[in-house]
Amino acid sequence: MTACDLVRGGGPLLISVPHVGGELPPGMAARLTPGSERLPDTDWFVDRLYDFADELGATVLRARYSRYVVDLNRPPDDASLYPGQATTGLFPDRRFDGAPLFRDDAAPDATEWQRRIDRYWRPYHDNLAAELVRLRARHDRVLLWEAHSIRSFVPLLFDDRLPDLNLGTADSTSCRPGLGERLAAVAAASPYSSVLNGRFKGGYITRRYGDPANGIDAVQLEIGQSTYMDEEAMRFDEDRAAQLRPIVRALVEAALR
Repeated sequence: MTACDLVRGGGPLLISVPHVGGELPPGMAARLTPGSERLPDTDWFVDRLYDFADELGATVLRARYSRYVVDLNRPPDDASLYPGQATTGLFPDRRFDGAPLFRDDAAPDATEWQRRIDRYWRPYHDNLAAELVRLRARHDRVLLWEAHSIRSFVPLLFDDRLPDLNLGTADSTSCRPGLGERLAAVAAASPYSSVLNGRFKGGYITRRYGDPANGIDAVQLEIGQSTYMDEEAMRFDEDRAAQLRPIVRALVEAALR
């Protein structure tokens, strides 16, 4: 069993894609409610937007298993990242539309939770930490780029349509001063709506591994999925993606400069 896929590069860039995975452990699909087995809350195809990664010498870490198994972008103690706001936890029990995830009496118990942490959560974070150490030994500064996407309308999490490009720097604590504002300017000059440190300020990975004082800048980009796919059919749209991809690349390159 391999919890994640790692492709190493030599440049000062690590792209982390923790919510793109679509695999489930044996028997889990049968425990899900109707519709949930389609994994609607996956960051569908977001890794395809970063097909320029090898040209930048990037290291790419990609989850293989669904966020319904365990959310890799949540802390292991499941502390809320957004106190007072609706959010999803380490072990989701509801979909983003509010529907229950598991059939009656089929939800995992504490023993299964711990097993999932050991088998899926920990290997991802072990790889992430090790790659940052490796890259930091080779470069004065390293950029950790958290690649995410989400449906444009998620009433459980926010009232209105989400901006197309949601940049998060944990209120400027996960990266060097001024970087978030520089990226916000790049996004604002694009044809897409954008926000810096809005509803999504950066999840656990951004907050945990961003260490600008020691040469590690971490940025999260949450992309509204209507910019590059058909959300209802859950189908990639290359025409839309071809318009968006240069903007995503421009953001990454601006952060690397």
